[in-house]
Amino acid sequence: MSASKWGVLLVLCGAIFLEGIDVAMLNVALPAIRADLGLSTGELQWVMSAYVLGYGGFMLLGGRAADLFGRRRMFLLWLTVFLLFSGLGGFATEGWMLIVARFVTGVAAAFMTPAGLSIITTGFAEGPERNKALLIYSGTAAGGFTIGLVAGGLLTAVGWRWVFFAPVVLSFLILVAALAFVPTSERPDRTGKRVDAAGALTVTSALVLIVLGIERAAHAGFAASAGTLLAGLAFLAAFLLIERRSAEPLVRLGIFRNGSLVRANLSAMLFAAGFFGFQFLVVLYLQELRDWSTLQTSFAMLVIGVDAILSPTLTPRLVNRFGNAKVIFGGLLLAVLSYGLFLPLGADWSYAAMFPSLIVLGLAFSLAYGPLTIVATEGIAEEEQGLAGGLLYTAFQFGAALGLSAVTAVSVAATHAETPAALLDGYRAGLLVPFVAAILAAAVSAFGLRTRRGTGPAPSMGAAAERTDVPVSR
Repeated sequence: MSASKWGVLLVLCGAIFLEGIDVAMLNVALPAIRADLGLSTGELQWVMSAYVLGYGGFMLLGGRAADLFGRRRMFLLWLTVFLLFSGLGGFATEGWMLIVARFVTGVAAAFMTPAGLSIITTGFAEGPERNKALLIYSGTAAGGFTIGLVAGGLLTAVGWRWVFFAPVVLSFLILVAALAFVPTSERPDRTGKRVDAAGALTVTSALVLIVLGIERAAHAGFAASAGTLLAGLAFLAAFLLIERRSAEPLVRLGIFRNGSLVRANLSAMLFAAGFFGFQFLVVLYLQELRDWSTLQTSFAMLVIGVDAILSPTLTPRLVNRFGNAKVIFGGLLLAVLSYGLFLPLGADWSYAAMFPSLIVLGLAFSLAYGPLTIVATEGIAEEEQGLAGGLLYTAFQFGAALGLSAVTAVSVAATHAETPAALLDGYRAGLLVPFVAAILAAAVSAFGLRTRRGTGPAPSMGAAAERTDVPVSR
């Protein structure tokens, strides 16, 4: 790669590093936030879910905006919004203030991330060069998570508000570097094109209501929960109807004829559900049942960050030898093993008892995350790379929100008292959610094993045959 491409990749890796460190630092700070602001478990879950819902709910619109209004412009604008609202979260004095700030920060990430990903997928040639860039990119995201675990513990020891102030400095540095390194490109031709506002509104409403319905299942009663879920499904049906009839849809439905893309997105959604739900429960177990400090918790979970080393080193070799499908499947099987090892959780487990599950999870992430990114964007026309990236990250974030809501609902429902024994029963029940999610993800990815190694995913040309207004470039 040329020096200019390395400069662009450095900036974009900095942005995804920022997203990883932001989530990880908040994760270990949750108990301290709960204690200071007096939040219930459900409210605490929404501090995380507000971010991932804003992220996942607006990701498709973000991907479309990158394609229509320019990838660099969207990246710079929403990185600035991310900077501002991350800082505002640190000034929150009530739970709702923090939840709102996290939601807007998530929306900013929803526009920033697909823009950054599509800069890579359009600026680096498909094949070895792009694969190398994407694996470095995913490894950097893992590195952000790893450093975030330690930084979050250190900052929370000083005061949890610093978890929100620290990303402001990093965001500013990345913004300055982006202005210098990310080249301006020709303004996209938007003649006859528009933003599908109705599609964006209905899909965001659908995602929010579905997650809310699952979260309410433990405490709002069957009728209220079912009603919320049905409303979410109704919005989802309306979204599909709008997209089918729209001349310029937010999501061209023909893109789902690409079987590799569909498998990658379903697997990513289920993998994220397990990964985020598992971490949420482990942090609560260590800090609220075992009385570990935030710093102890950070170092205990640091081993998951082995993926920051393995993603850019081991994973590319395995992909070159076995292909993406087999590597993804292997990673998801390791996730099943990791969660399975944690199911018989004890009230006084030593770190040695937890270590195998945590190290295997880090290995699972390193094998699954990068190759899923490659498969989800490979063979897609350049003018739809923003859409492909938006779909992938929507799947990740919606899965994360589902996982957080599901483990919260199951754990709360199984906790019948505030005693240590009852809390442990709740954690054990909640741990079944990531275990089942990982099994389902592995089952979905297994269908990709039938594709011969070296055979790429079906090109995104299905809609070109049925609609003449969609250009296809190769």
